[in-house]
Amino acid sequence: MPLQSTLSGRSAGSIQAENTQNDGKSFEQLRDECLQKGVLFEDPDFPAEDSSLFFSQSVPVEIKWKRPTEICENPKFIVGGADRTDICQGQLGDCWLLAAIASLTLKQNALARVVPPNQDFDHKYAGIFHFQFWQNNRWLDVVVDDRLPTVRNRLIMLHSASNDEFWSALLEKAYAKMHGSYESLKGGSTMEAMEDFTGGVGEVYETKKDSNNLFSIMKKALDRGSMMGCSIDTSSSAESEARTSTGLVKGHAYSITGLEEVNFRGQTIKLIQIRNPWGQVEWNGPWSDGSREWDYIDKSEKNRLLQISDNGEFWMEFEDFKRNYDKVEICNMTPDSLTEDTKHHWEVTMLEGNWIRGSTAGGCRNYIDTFWTNPQFRLELVDTDDDDDDVCSVVVALMQKNRRKLRKEGLDLETIGFAVYEAPDDEDHAGKDFFRYHASKARSRTYINMREVSERFTLPPGKYLLVPTTFQPHHEADFLVRIFSEKKADAVEMGSNVDADLPDPPMPSPPEEESDEERGLRRLFDQLAGSDKAISVRELQQMLNGVLSRRREIQFDGLSLSTCHSIINLMDVDNTGKLEFQEFKVFWEKMKKWIMLFLSFDTDRSGKMSSYELRSALKAAGMQLNNRLLALIGLRFADDNYDIDFDDYLTCIVRLENMFRAFQAMDKFKRGRVRMNIMQFLMLSMNV
Repeated sequence: MPLQSTLSGRSAGSIQAENTQNDGKSFEQLRDECLQKGVLFEDPDFPAEDSSLFFSQSVPVEIKWKRPTEICENPKFIVGGADRTDICQGQLGDCWLLAAIASLTLKQNALARVVPPNQDFDHKYAGIFHFQFWQNNRWLDVVVDDRLPTVRNRLIMLHSASNDEFWSALLEKAYAKMHGSYESLKGGSTMEAMEDFTGGVGEVYETKKDSNNLFSIMKKALDRGSMMGCSIDTSSSAESEARTSTGLVKGHAYSITGLEEVNFRGQTIKLIQIRNPWGQVEWNGPWSDGSREWDYIDKSEKNRLLQISDNGEFWMEFEDFKRNYDKVEICNMTPDSLTEDTKHHWEVTMLEGNWIRGSTAGGCRNYIDTFWTNPQFRLELVDTDDDDDDVCSVVVALMQKNRRKLRKEGLDLETIGFAVYEAPDDEDHAGKDFFRYHASKARSRTYINMREVSERFTLPPGKYLLVPTTFQPHHEADFLVRIFSEKKADAVEMGSNVDADLPDPPMPSPPEEESDEERGLRRLFDQLAGSDKAISVRELQQMLNGVLSRRREIQFDGLSLSTCHSIINLMDVDNTGKLEFQEFKVFWEKMKKWIMLFLSFDTDRSGKMSSYELRSALKAAGMQLNNRLLALIGLRFADDNYDIDFDDYLTCIVRLENMFRAFQAMDKFKRGRVRMNIMQFLMLSMNV
């Protein structure tokens, strides 16, 4: 069952981070233990060994793990405040992480959460430090020892420009530990790390393509405390950090700090304020510091907006901004990450699920036969935006979980995306025909192999169906869906009901009214039954194999003895351990229905049923299961091609009916729950 939670306005840091050490101990407990023993902490979960550095290659040079106290005389955790100059790239291709850390230093509240205060190399020093990161809807407290990889007494990974400052190197180590190794950090996007530092949802806009409402979107983002950045694309590595004639720098991460509208010569002009993290090198075009445009606006407005100093912060007209910059990145913050004085906050709904081959890994809309089996979520939008009576603004973000950590197992990022449909009325799980005949109302712009795909939509109030998928079917992954909305939105997983509508079978007809089929069955039954006029489990196996082997459209190697035991347990109402003819006739009526269902869902006439179709077959038989149960059944009964033969299909359907009937008999008040002792449980489970 997916986890669902809703966050509303809470003060920053109100959610407690979880301890992540394998022994369950907190940073404080571990530090106190080391201080009492007079030893320095050595992390058993992330040892100072080659395996913590690389998983796919050997270490190319001799590396020595050293503590800061071995590298310099007087190490400090932070010198003069944490800022972007503390961040210099090492031998690892994780510049995406560095850019995110640089942006983090501009947001002191967020920085204080990721880098908890009161850590240093003073009297409480015990060789242990801790950092906090957001991962999969949880804040994690990650501890590390301070042994860092060095070559010739110099740090080889991320480090500070100052030789005696170590907060950024230790932060990178904690982040590498969370993902399994330093190598796991190779390649990524700045937005990925920003989300891990804030718990926010990232959006990326191209200024040349997404210009409609971009100013409004960015203004609302600032009002909601979002972190925003922008950059100019480069066509080659040689252009990186290259300055243009207008004072802008290519391939460089800027922060967006303000958006305003001013009256200029009778016209309303949109302005944007941008900060260069260098603290210098500014735009020198219109609306730059000292430009004459400022002389034509109200003096109080000018004094409020403009501080003439070469501090790296400058204003531009929004149209100039779109012409010069290529990309805007927005990290929308959850209420938990914001201060109480933030003007507005997003409402956030989170849902978790899985794509499991054979049951819920249906692939994209190109694969219509399995697409409908993907997890489905109903999203209800009721209240419209404050500034628009017709629509609701939502940001939908689909994230695949733990993929960096799984790299060492050969699993990389899946190609993912999602689609949004108008929800059908009163359906617990939309079937294949719904998607065959209904187009999506919104969807992710592309399927891409990134950790997260996000998209902003404006939709009229109503009920919608959200379907997250991998591009190809049968690809497994765990995922998290986050829905950011201006007003509260409800979202629940579809197909989560477990129920059975099993009518009592019709009474068997008396001998004088038997059909030709029934008389033929009686003759066969009498040949096998002895003087007790009943057949045992082995006789039932012989009989059914004889009858079913004549059905060429069914492919199986014979019914197993286990299947026949389940049939007798289901039909043996007088508890003799055998089937009398009247009991067998009732079973045969069921059997005919189950055969017809099997054939109707064997769409390719292969003699087997696709495990993805099992949901529909069971529902037609009166049994509705949720995704977790369907996944278990698929893993138990499907073969490597996601097919189920007749014997396994029959075993599955008979056992399920057995269990449903046993449960319903015990659930006397129809409440969906029963109480049983160990004897009842064992009797029930042994007789299924």
